[in-house]
Amino acid sequence: MPGRSIDLNPVSRITVGAIGKPGQRTFYIQARKGAELVTLVCEKEQVSALCMALEQWLEELRVKYPKGAKFSPLDIDMELEQPLAPLFRVGQMGLGYDEKNDLTVIVLTELLPEDVNPDEASSVRLFCSRAQIEAFSRHGLQVVAKGRPICPLCGKPMDADGEIQGFCPRRNGHSDEIVFA
Repeated sequence: MPGRSIDLNPVSRITVGAIGKPGQRTFYIQARKGAELVTLVCEKEQVSALCMALEQWLEELRVKYPKGAKFSPLDIDMELEQPLAPLFRVGQMGLGYDEKNDLTVIVLTELLPEDVNPDEASSVRLFCSRAQIEAFSRHGLQVVAKGRPICPLCGKPMDADGEIQGFCPRRNGHSDEIVFA
């Protein structure tokens, strides 16, 4: 059975957020068009990668399609809306561009178990203005940055005491303390 496909064209609101303590947070992407609210669960790395890609995307659009490049940054409430009732966990993400309407399209596809036919995955397409994309990416990078610090040697998350979760191969057992220069 094919998955569900939802288009919010255009979104009236898009945001990203995390619930929980650093190291145990759950990340959400949320969008609204009128009365329809779509909430999706995703990974911290997905949020980070999407936000960085959107920043680069905006710069590419500014060069390739300069007509829509001038916009006022949005100063809006970016908190998640309740209730948090996710439709699915995001597996794949993609970007597109609707040149006629000058809208970026974020495509989010459901993560399915390996033994399930990929055609059964649900997907959501979010059509967003450049100002919405800029606010989303800026806010998303702030949400990601509120997490645990990252070990400068191996890139693994550290706890509040500066201890690395798991083994740090770069330290190779020779140092109990990481010194930040």
